[in-house]
Amino acid sequence: MAIENLIENVDSQIIKIRTKSLDISFNELYDMYQTKELTISPDYQRLFRWGEEKQSRFVESLILEMPVPPIFVIEIEDGVYELIDGLQRISSYLHFRGERLGETEDDFLVLQGCDIVPDLNGLTFNQLPKALQIKIKRSFVRIEVIKKESEPALKYHMFKRLNTGGEILSAQEIRNCTIRMLDSKGINFLEECSKNSDFKSAIYPVPKEKIKTKYDQELVLRFFAIKNDIENYRYPVTEYLTRYLEKITTGEIIFDYEKEKKVFEQTFQFINQHWGKGAFSGKTMSGSIRNEFVLYYFDGIAISIAVRIDQIMAGDCAKIIEAIDQIKYGADLQSYKTGSVNGVNARIRLFTKGVETALDGR
Repeated sequence: MAIENLIENVDSQIIKIRTKSLDISFNELYDMYQTKELTISPDYQRLFRWGEEKQSRFVESLILEMPVPPIFVIEIEDGVYELIDGLQRISSYLHFRGERLGETEDDFLVLQGCDIVPDLNGLTFNQLPKALQIKIKRSFVRIEVIKKESEPALKYHMFKRLNTGGEILSAQEIRNCTIRMLDSKGINFLEECSKNSDFKSAIYPVPKEKIKTKYDQELVLRFFAIKNDIENYRYPVTEYLTRYLEKITTGEIIFDYEKEKKVFEQTFQFINQHWGKGAFSGKTMSGSIRNEFVLYYFDGIAISIAVRIDQIMAGDCAKIIEAIDQIKYGADLQSYKTGSVNGVNARIRLFTKGVETALDGR
């Protein structure tokens, strides 16, 4: 590409982003939140994770007039903003003013862990001296606004590059926030599938803490991505899964939601019916099922069944179950347990060949 064309390409992308900067008091942000002029999407709001001590120290920093990093919002209509970066800071202030953003929060944040002015500990907003209440209300923060005229896809890519509050979020939590900027259909589909009772039973050994970070939805996404797009599988898998979800969301690749849902439901109905909660678990030396979830079992078993589900539903279930169990606990699989491209492809081929052999009656 000629350097002149490169410069022109960069300039063409720049003009698609329209921004403005505002200095707004936290009290004004509080009023905007109450009047729905500042919105926090439901998925994004559920990511509020700062503990009460960390929230308290942020409030303390406002009282002490410490600088606050800028907050990013998208203008979704005239004068109405949606928060895309700054969740922890905004939420801490709202909680201190009496807004409950988390399911287990008290109505008002009681300050604790303040280590510069310990006398603040034990106080709520209403218990502060009037002068300190005013000081907090009048604390300013820079708001960077991505205006509604901006290209939607570029808003999405900008969000992906922002530091979402300094907290470590799971890859699926970030996808749930960002992909909605393109369209909600794909994310809603993953969420719906993750609630399927057969699927939930089959992945039962996955720890509850991982489920809270949407790992179950990531497994649904992984199932469809590998089943339909294995030829583009790349490491690291996080980027591969995100790209696949982007493609089905934007329509870059065709995804028949009704057909895919039926395949998903039939696949996990078969798996749950014949293996139950131990479907993707290994065995101990004594032969008992371990309480564990093994990802390479998930790939091999679920995909090999899904791609032949119509034949399997009409075939000899006993032979199919026997074939999968032989591969699952056999020596050949041990060489293909990694998340590498070769490892994923090889184990799926191994299980698929076993299923096909069983269907052919050989």
